[in-house]
Amino acid sequence: MMRFQHISHLFALGLIPVLIGLFLWMIYWRNNKIKKLGDQSLVQQQLLGRIPGRLTLKFILLSIALFTIIVGWANLQMGARTEKVQRKGVDVVVALDVSKSMLAQDIQPDRLTRAKQLVMSMMDKMQNDRVALVIFAGHSYLQVPLTVDYSTMKMMLQNVTPDMVPTQGTVISDAVDLAMKSFSQKEKKFKSLIIISDGEDHDENAVAKVKEAADQGVITHTVGIGSPQGATLYDPETRGVKLDEQGNPVVSKLNEEELKNIAAAGHGTYTLLRNSDDAATKLVNALDGMEQKSLGAVVFTDYTSYFQYFLALGFILLIIEWLLSGAKLKTSTKTA
Repeated sequence: MMRFQHISHLFALGLIPVLIGLFLWMIYWRNNKIKKLGDQSLVQQQLLGRIPGRLTLKFILLSIALFTIIVGWANLQMGARTEKVQRKGVDVVVALDVSKSMLAQDIQPDRLTRAKQLVMSMMDKMQNDRVALVIFAGHSYLQVPLTVDYSTMKMMLQNVTPDMVPTQGTVISDAVDLAMKSFSQKEKKFKSLIIISDGEDHDENAVAKVKEAADQGVITHTVGIGSPQGATLYDPETRGVKLDEQGNPVVSKLNEEELKNIAAAGHGTYTLLRNSDDAATKLVNALDGMEQKSLGAVVFTDYTSYFQYFLALGFILLIIEWLLSGAKLKTSTKTA
């Protein structure tokens, strides 16, 4: 089986038709300039070292060289051998707080961006686990059902904003309910819920819901985003600091106690996000330490790359084209 490792690079082949068009236009323009100099056959006789068709040959060499270099850049590969590997993993639902308090900038660039970076880093470290994405504020919405397609998960994650949830608040219990519906109902283990939030609004039902989830075999981890000192929020309507009804600045603070209580009820861990990579490593290690379920066999193919041959051919063609010198106008010399 053959494939291109970086198939998107082949879009660069679209440059070749453009270059052909420019070359034909250049030939047309060149012939017109020669005609203005005089009789075309006489002018061409004055071109020193002119070989008919050499210009076209040089262009063909350049075009083929460009083609082979682009193909080499995309890295043509051929399957050398296949291997069947048994996959094991767990089901993970990431519940991401997207309330407007997550736009606070007590951690740079803001809480929501850092939370996204954490999830991205986690997926870079995961291998076989199935992952789902739930976003929540006043209500919860399933954005990505359980999948091993991490690229789709990352793409959806990049587009997440507070505007996707019109009802504001931080109702963690609703996110837990939706996460439980996203898991397989046939098993009472191999499941984990990761709640990423500033925990700002106290949700009295959150701990109870997490305990119910724990009875169904779901281990819940929490990640705190922000700082206990907090930060003011931006108001897009006034384009300034958001104010409460009394005219005082609204300060959003991280509620660590709430998130720690939720993690304890879910038999999981609490992590204060400082470094995204460190936090991701801690969470993935916790997932790896769980009992794993069989996710079936997958066939991996070992590929042999052939990019070097295409690149070598391309550079050889470029050298040949460079060695074909162009024609010059003859200059008359006078003898005394």
